[in-house]
Amino acid sequence: MTGRFALVYNPRSRRNMGDTSTYAQTARALLGSSFIDPADRSRLDAHVAELAACAMDCIVIDGGDGTVSDVLSAVHRHYAPDRLPAIAVLPSGNTNLIAGDVGFGLRGTPALERLQQLALSDRLRRNVRRRCGLVVQWPDSDGRPPVVGMFHGAAAFTRGIELAHQPAILNNYSHEMAVIVSFLSSVARLLTRRSRQEWMQGDPMTVLPGQTARLDGNCFLFLSTTLQRLPYRIWPFWTGRGMRDDAINFLHVAGNPVRLAAAAWALLRGRQPAWLRHSPDYSSGCEDRIEMLLHSDFVLDGEVFSPGAAGRIILSATAPIDFIHA
Repeated sequence: MTGRFALVYNPRSRRNMGDTSTYAQTARALLGSSFIDPADRSRLDAHVAELAACAMDCIVIDGGDGTVSDVLSAVHRHYAPDRLPAIAVLPSGNTNLIAGDVGFGLRGTPALERLQQLALSDRLRRNVRRRCGLVVQWPDSDGRPPVVGMFHGAAAFTRGIELAHQPAILNNYSHEMAVIVSFLSSVARLLTRRSRQEWMQGDPMTVLPGQTARLDGNCFLFLSTTLQRLPYRIWPFWTGRGMRDDAINFLHVAGNPVRLAAAAWALLRGRQPAWLRHSPDYSSGCEDRIEMLLHSDFVLDGEVFSPGAAGRIILSATAPIDFIHA
């Protein structure tokens, strides 16, 4: 179906809920059955299965990171790795981290008009950014399907996301501000001795990267992503950036790390001074596969997951995906 696209529209995304234009109605009239407004995730999976069956070559996602993750997970289940559809991300959610790197660049009616132009001229893949999805698997859990996203975090990152999801914060701030408020709340917790000890010691975790040395003991912070750019020029990784678009960048910070304030200040500015790169408390790498043993929850694209009773998950990369840019 060259020259066509389907649109997955999440009406519950923050920016779509406040949209009073005729964009959604126009898109539905234009696309017909290729306009997908799923009532729940199980229906979304069925819709994507139908798109795969009819070889739909482009899927437009109008929503936030959670919606992107749901679609990528369904694509991973139903499309062959060598026939993945192109993806266009229209940022409309509480979190739009993915769109900051591989977003279409437009949303609403302007995006729909531009997509029509590209489809009619058979140029939907004219301008793309190629990235892999980040697959999370539970190998010891029979029947639990893998999920696919693009940004994963554990330990202190999970605590921070749980703070951001509290109704007192989430219902009163945009997500970007919620993250800032949560960060300040986290800092405040570090000011009390009891909370500081609990947060700083981290969570028991074993990380088994494919090419990097095994990491054992408590972990204060773990991050991994298949994205190549984060907001505000933040880039807390110092191995592999810009070299490969088919691997996972990761950061591991050991429990009770030395010079945490100085490290955070440097990484938030996208800098990795020599002392940080050579410190045993801070490890970064670029891997095809990462096995993790942990018993605390982790986060994928803003959603909190349990590692399951076995406490074992595997991170891997999908085949490269073409993300369309306007």
